[in-house]
Amino acid sequence: MVTDEKYMQRCIDLARSGMGSVSPNPMVGAVVVMDSVIIGEGYHHKYGEAHAEVNAINQVFSNFSDAAELLDQSTLYVSLEPCAHYGKTPPCADLIIKHRIPRVVVGCRDPFEQVNGKGIEKLREAGIEVITGVLEKECQWLNRRFFTRVQKHRPYIILKWAQTADGFFAPDDNSQHWITGTESRRLVHQWRAEEDAILVGKNTAAIDNPQLNVRYAPGRSPKRVVIDRRLELNKSLNLFDQSVETLIFNEIRTDIEGKNKYIALEDFDRYVPQYILFQLYLQDIQSVIIEGGAYTLNSFIEAGLWDEARIFTGKINFRKGIRAPLISGAAEEFLIGTDILRILVNR
Repeated sequence: MVTDEKYMQRCIDLARSGMGSVSPNPMVGAVVVMDSVIIGEGYHHKYGEAHAEVNAINQVFSNFSDAAELLDQSTLYVSLEPCAHYGKTPPCADLIIKHRIPRVVVGCRDPFEQVNGKGIEKLREAGIEVITGVLEKECQWLNRRFFTRVQKHRPYIILKWAQTADGFFAPDDNSQHWITGTESRRLVHQWRAEEDAILVGKNTAAIDNPQLNVRYAPGRSPKRVVIDRRLELNKSLNLFDQSVETLIFNEIRTDIEGKNKYIALEDFDRYVPQYILFQLYLQDIQSVIIEGGAYTLNSFIEAGLWDEARIFTGKINFRKGIRAPLISGAAEEFLIGTDILRILVNR
């Protein structure tokens, strides 16, 4: 129904407000509707805190003295199946049943094993009418990071790089040159605030000495990840400044020094991307942006381990240097300042 889609779209819009704050939980929005009027709405604000359904129902009680009677005649819209298990918070399905909400519209099922259909089943067994699959693809896309982690046991992987108009990634003399403009750099920092971690290889860390934080956008800085096989990086680099939790993948030691965690991989000659992603999964990291260098990006591309690629192309030419990675797929293009941004999705 068109009406159901309208309210589900509102759920999706609300859910996005939790971006960067709820991982490893999914982003969820909920709306309570009575006689075609929204009487309560909410979203999951922060990991470990109240879920969207709780916040939406609480808003009804805050706004109306006869909230119990209104809920008894309302429809609850929620972008993801209500949970049916005890986690950080009690089951939302029980709350819906308690308040005798007669109709629930769900965007998509929750793939998490302890939920996956159980919330819907519990509501139906209580006599509640449950409609599923409203804007299902849009709801799944909203939580593609969560779905990837649950179903593939790895983080959602975003490749990001900038290249010159003539297809080069960097000069071959280790010098530093900005390829993109200010608008693109601000956008990248906004992206960083939305993801759990950001990964670079040893050469990028040594040559660029990046901070890998959020300076040009609001939000929290992601965890940092660096691949340093033989632990050759200088400890004075920004990566080791203890400002953010930093994971250092190597073949020598596993240890913790403040916020710096050294993780030794079993084999540094084969399956390095796979080993790294599994370790990030174990660390509850739901998404990672891989920012370079070219060798690191290519290793994930060759392994087929990527979900999105975000590629900026600037106007300058290098004429020689390190070639940018090659990747194929249907792309959307956007103009960011004077740069062209292509976004590819690995289907």
